[in-house]
Amino acid sequence: MSAHDISGKKVAFLLTDGVEQIELTSPWEAVKDAGGQPVLVSPSSGSIQGFNGVDKADTFTVDLDVADASAADFDALVLPGGVVNADYLRVNEDARRFARDFFAAGKPVAAICHGPWLLIDAGVVKGRDLTSFHTLEVDLRNAGANWSDEEVVVDQGLVTSRTPDDLPAFNDKVVEEISEGQHAGQHA
Repeated sequence: MSAHDISGKKVAFLLTDGVEQIELTSPWEAVKDAGGQPVLVSPSSGSIQGFNGVDKADTFTVDLDVADASAADFDALVLPGGVVNADYLRVNEDARRFARDFFAAGKPVAAICHGPWLLIDAGVVKGRDLTSFHTLEVDLRNAGANWSDEEVVVDQGLVTSRTPDDLPAFNDKVVEEISEGQHAGQHA
């Protein structure tokens, strides 16, 4: 059980095919264990194909199409990684709008591994402190972010981590930031 109670909080998990499965399931369970309600939001309908690295893993049922999703209906956003997942989301206008709206509202956003790619294309990383999978370092720095190689980085409600190895620290900070709620400094 988490040290923070997020009962009644709805958390959007934005992803599509190619998601790194553990980066979905581990934070999802952390949110549920703390009393929150995770919701799978996607530009795809039906179900999503998870991966363990390059190997197909489980499928997950989509709860809500991102085109119909509103940040106003959620308390936080989680962006799992996976190269294919993140690369597809970053060019999807509905996904970019959805992510931007969380920043505009000052709501917590968490991204792990390749998840921050979407935040670059959403235009919300300039001047922010964050981390990611190491291959995104140059992309993030070029977008104006302050990148560092750390287990977890928190910047005014924005939580980022590098790899599945960082999930314990990532999950703790995700739940903590959701329990704290909106952050004035989160605005894009």
